[in-house]
Amino acid sequence: MSTPLYQLKAEFFKTLGHPVRIRVLELLSEREHAVSELLGEIEIEPANLSQQLAVLRRAGLVTTRREGSAVYYSLTGPRVSELLAVARSILTGVLSGQAELLEDLRSS
Repeated sequence: MSTPLYQLKAEFFKTLGHPVRIRVLELLSEREHAVSELLGEIEIEPANLSQQLAVLRRAGLVTTRREGSAVYYSLTGPRVSELLAVARSILTGVLSGQAELLEDLRSS
């Protein structure tokens, strides 16, 4: 029996449900990064970053390549960046609506 699409989508969004993973994807949307660069940008313990990168790898969202002793990460495709842009747009709309509601409450 195959897994229903809605369940697969839920699992996919669970993968995105961690702030470090979102930050990694945002950084990788700009360009490929070495693990050391990600550590400098995110400022978490190396073991924690490694764990989060492994989750993203298993989900098929990032890919790696080695250059000497350095490991570089990049997105598997442009759709991941597009998803982050859509999420930003949705949040902008939601927060804008909340700001308008707050202003209405203040003026009442």
